[in-house]
Amino acid sequence: MSPPEALWVLLLLLVTVSSCKGLYPGSEEGWQVYSTASDPDGRCVCTVVAPARNLCKRDPRSRQLRSLTEQVQNVSQSMEVVDLRTSRDLQYVRDSEPLLRGVDGRLHTYVANPRTLTARSLQELKGQMSQLRPLLSVVEQYRLDLQTLATLRMELLNLSIVLTAIQEEIGAYDYEELQQRVLLLETRLHSCMNKLGCGRLTAVSNPITVRASGSRFGSWMTDAMIPSSDSRVWSMDGYYKGRRVLEYRTMGDFTKGQNFVQHLLPHPWAGTGHVVYNGSLYYNKHQSNILVQYHFRSRSVLLQRSLSGAGYNNTFPYSWGGSSDIDLMADETGLWAVYTSIPNAGNIMVSRLDPHSLEVLHSWDTGFPKRSAGEAFMICGTLYVTNSHLAGAKVHFAYHTNTSTYEYTDIPFHNQYSHISMMDYNPRERALYTWNNGHQVLYNVTLFHVIRSDG
Repeated sequence: MSPPEALWVLLLLLVTVSSCKGLYPGSEEGWQVYSTASDPDGRCVCTVVAPARNLCKRDPRSRQLRSLTEQVQNVSQSMEVVDLRTSRDLQYVRDSEPLLRGVDGRLHTYVANPRTLTARSLQELKGQMSQLRPLLSVVEQYRLDLQTLATLRMELLNLSIVLTAIQEEIGAYDYEELQQRVLLLETRLHSCMNKLGCGRLTAVSNPITVRASGSRFGSWMTDAMIPSSDSRVWSMDGYYKGRRVLEYRTMGDFTKGQNFVQHLLPHPWAGTGHVVYNGSLYYNKHQSNILVQYHFRSRSVLLQRSLSGAGYNNTFPYSWGGSSDIDLMADETGLWAVYTSIPNAGNIMVSRLDPHSLEVLHSWDTGFPKRSAGEAFMICGTLYVTNSHLAGAKVHFAYHTNTSTYEYTDIPFHNQYSHISMMDYNPRERALYTWNNGHQVLYNVTLFHVIRSDG
C-alpha cells in the first residue's frame, strides 16, 4: 500500500472508530471538540471526530514539499536580484564604452608619440580615468555574481534530485485530489455530528490561550447562533460604563489584533455578561436592569426592555463583583438571562428570552446563591455554575431546566491566570470562551450525548 493510500485508509478509519477531532480554524495546530455518543441504554455507540482540515499539511512529504517550495522561491528571488543588478551594471558599462574607447585612443597616441603628451592632456587623461574608476567595483560585483550563480546552480541541482526522489515515491498520486476527498469526508463527518443531540457536560479541557489583550476584566465572543456562517469576533474591554466594541473579521485577525472596526454603543454596558446572537449584541445597560439589543450591521439599537425585578449595579454580582448582576448567554436551545432579585433571596434565576422581543418566556429558581458563584454558562438548557473565579475553581453545580432539577458536580478545569471575569459557552464551536486576567482563553468541552435517530 502506497503512503497516500495508507493516509486515506486512516481517514476512513476515523469515521468508524472511536476517536474524532474537529479543527478550529484560528489555530495553527487546531483544537479538538470531543463528542461522545451513546444509546439510551448507556452503551457506547460511537465518537465522531472531524479530521483536521490541514491533516495533509502534517504529512512528512508535504512538509518536505513546502520546504522545497520555499527554497525555490529563495532561488527565484536571488535570480531576480542578480538579473536586476546585472542589467543595471551592463547599462553602466555600455554608457562608459565611449569614454573607455577615448582613453584607449589617447593612450595609443601617447605611446606612439610621447612628445604629444602635455601637462594639459595629462590632466585631461587623469580626469577621464577618474570617471572610469567605478568600473572596478562593477567588475568586482560581476565576480561575486558569478559565485552566487554557481551556488544557485548547485541548489537547483539538489532540488531536482530531491524532487525526483519524491516523484518516484509518490508516483502519479494527485495531492489536490486527496485534499478534495478529505474535504468531502469532513463534510460527511460534520453531518454525522449534527445528528448528535444535546449532551451533559462531563469534562473541560486544558486552557488554550488565544490572545493577551485589554485590562483585567472584559469579554469576547463569536456569534452563538446555529447555524451561522459569521466568522467575526467581538471584544469588549472592561465592565464599567464601556461603549467601545471592537469587531474583527476572523479569529486569526483577532489573534493578531488586526483588521477590525469599532462600534460605539449609544448606551454604556454593565458587567461582562454580553452575548452576540444572530448578528446582534445583547447586553445589560449601565446602572439599570434594562436589556439592549444592538444590531451590528445597521449600527443601531433595535430593542430595549427591562428585566423585571432583576438586581443591578452590584446588588447581586458573581463573586468577583464587576456589576455582573445580569449575565446574558446562548446555547443550543436559545437566548438566556442569568440574574437574581430580592424576592428570591439572591438565588440564581434562569430565564429563557425571546430574542425578538426580549420577553421572558419561562423562569426557574435554581436555589444557588449567586454571590457564591464564580461564573456560569448554559449548555443544552442546563446551567453550569463554577464555585470560584480564582485558581482551583471547578464546575460545582448544574441546574437542568428541562426537568427543573439540580445536582452538585465536580468537574475541574485549570484557571491558568487566576481571575476569570467572563465564561460563556458557544454552541457553534462547542467551547467555552473566557476572559482571564487580561487573557482571552478557550476551553474545549466533553459532552455525553444521546444520538437522535432518523428512523
